[in-house]
Amino acid sequence: MTELEAKLTALRLLLDQYYTDALLLRRVSSFAWATCGAAAYVNTAATEGAAALVITREKCYLATNAIEAPRLRDEERLAEQGWEFVISPWETPQQGLNDLLAGRSLLSDVPFPGAQEVGAVIARLRAHLGPEEVGRFRELGSLCAEAMSAVAQGIRPGMSEYHLAALLGFESQQRGVQPIVNLVATDERAYQYRHPLPTGKELDKYAMLVLCGRRQGLVCSITRLVHFGAVPSDLRQRIAATAQVNATLVAHSRPGRNLGEVFSHGQQAYARLGFAEEWRRHHQGGTAGYEPREQLATPSSTEVIAAGQALAWNPSIAGAKTEDTVLVGMQSNEILTPTPLWPLEKIEIPGQPGEVHCALALEL
Repeated sequence: MTELEAKLTALRLLLDQYYTDALLLRRVSSFAWATCGAAAYVNTAATEGAAALVITREKCYLATNAIEAPRLRDEERLAEQGWEFVISPWETPQQGLNDLLAGRSLLSDVPFPGAQEVGAVIARLRAHLGPEEVGRFRELGSLCAEAMSAVAQGIRPGMSEYHLAALLGFESQQRGVQPIVNLVATDERAYQYRHPLPTGKELDKYAMLVLCGRRQGLVCSITRLVHFGAVPSDLRQRIAATAQVNATLVAHSRPGRNLGEVFSHGQQAYARLGFAEEWRRHHQGGTAGYEPREQLATPSSTEVIAAGQALAWNPSIAGAKTEDTVLVGMQSNEILTPTPLWPLEKIEIPGQPGEVHCALALEL
């Protein structure tokens, strides 16, 4: 069974499970997943694209407008995949979709009039990667790591956060990766904000660089720290502690365990290291795939981890953060975003096999 056939089979099983006639996919991430990597968006920040998919038991439809149809046909080659195009005039872009759905009982990955919303179910499907997707994810992880490393080699004191974000965007884009999350904090801002949108503040000594890069629909996450001169002892302690928490989360992320169980190990690590309340100030990550996080881990998460899934944990303590994208394997986990330029701490977690390599701050 091909990647596409496997996905259509899984989607059609939902039609039987929910006793419905058709399934509507409008999210950019769902569209990319179901088409094996095609892009439905024009606005890169959009959640819903300019094209939608409708799957019935007999056929697969692609509903879009006359502007997008040629690119989706010629460059994304979706007609060759077997999608039957339903094209509407640009001035009435929903006309064809509405006609197609009329009279059908419906599932949808987003709220839609008359449809039963199954977005969480689709997210779970997106989070389980097939062999072809694993290959694409490995390539994406390598490209994101390369982009981050290139920025580190060009960073200089006096550059504004805007400048650093522009460098990260440039190095990503020229590798075919869209920086859908591009965060930068310098100096004291790294202590103040967990989601630091870049500003005009100029770098003195310390920079936190955060990238979520998208390619062929998949999204890979990585954070790296750069410090000019020796890292102060308090900051060094915080970075080392986040590395310990990250290693704990990664080591316990094994097939058959659920996200809530892994999360609890992270909570215990925070407390053991003297930062018991820091987990409350930012989410810790979760499963990755066609969204930066397909499902966030919480203390009550019951989602079971499986081999072939990607996870992105991002523990943080004010001033420090550790983040890589990791592939769960049957025997061991694989970090998809290695950056040899950064010093690594090799951490063993009691009761867990092997060791986890965590990037520390790069001193320049």
